[in-house]
Amino acid sequence: MTTGTVVTHRFESALLTGNAAGDPHVRAVPVYLPPSYASDSKRRYPVVYVLTGFTGRGRMLLNDHPWTPSLDDRLDRLIGEGKCGEVIAVMPDCFTRYGGSQYLDSSATGRYMSHIIEELVPFVDRTYRTQPDRAHRGVVGKSSGGYGAWLLAMKHPETFGAMVSHSGDCYFDYCYRGDVPKFCTAVQVGGGVEKWFAEFERKIQKKHDDLTVLNILAMAAAYSPNPAAALGIDLPCDLDTGAFRDDVWARWLRLDPYRMLDEKPHADALRSMKLVMLDCGIKDEWFLHLGARLMAKKLGSLGIAHQHEEFDDGHMNVQYRYDVSLPRLARALEA
Repeated sequence: MTTGTVVTHRFESALLTGNAAGDPHVRAVPVYLPPSYASDSKRRYPVVYVLTGFTGRGRMLLNDHPWTPSLDDRLDRLIGEGKCGEVIAVMPDCFTRYGGSQYLDSSATGRYMSHIIEELVPFVDRTYRTQPDRAHRGVVGKSSGGYGAWLLAMKHPETFGAMVSHSGDCYFDYCYRGDVPKFCTAVQVGGGVEKWFAEFERKIQKKHDDLTVLNILAMAAAYSPNPAAALGIDLPCDLDTGAFRDDVWARWLRLDPYRMLDEKPHADALRSMKLVMLDCGIKDEWFLHLGARLMAKKLGSLGIAHQHEEFDDGHMNVQYRYDVSLPRLARALEA
């Protein structure tokens, strides 16, 4: 079987330079080139941007695992079996010291959405034989990457013409709110958010409970930044009393895809897509299957064509769903 090629670029980002979190502005960005790319010098290809979940970055998609194929191996197989058209796949690195950026611009983390739209997309179109327009450019991701797919499609329909969200963050009242008391308690015990975070960064081994706390901190960095607050972040609860901060939560909800769909420009953006697909396991530990159901119902009520699927699994290790989405994206982007 003829295989594709992965080229990893050392990308120097002007937009990420000097970010408040102190994260590097030089990122490793792998790009998958399909099997015929080297031999067919006149052919141009659709492009799919693949977004990783929380604590992930693009290179993780190439991890070798006996039972979970890397993205390049998966695409080689799907293309070789005739199930998927040939596409270029770009794997951005939008990781931050908080575990991720949610692919948003934030004063607490950096300009990650702008980095993709204003830097990576033009770079890929300059460097490779792409079909350089929205009709042939899609975005797909899982978990926080699925959230990023919603946001990039809603906010930048001039750039992307198809999207897929696998187990994407949605309906924040379910997927985040229950972890806020856990966050508050751990940070109180840790002596405050700055002390807790400093201790977390010193740890050689990050444990599951640490990541539960970090997740809420990362979401606050993405959804409620405040340069005047500790770490430049407004937290969703008062750390002295544990009281929920409704004003901060309202800021989070403004970036919930379920709420954003009520705004006409965002609904129109999705209506213009050649493919809107969402799926989730029915045992999702963050109840994202319920958010997906609600999202699908609202999409239907607005007359937005979409594909909604459920499967018998939880949130973790569901990369096999790319076997479903990548062929559909390729078909939509080739049309």
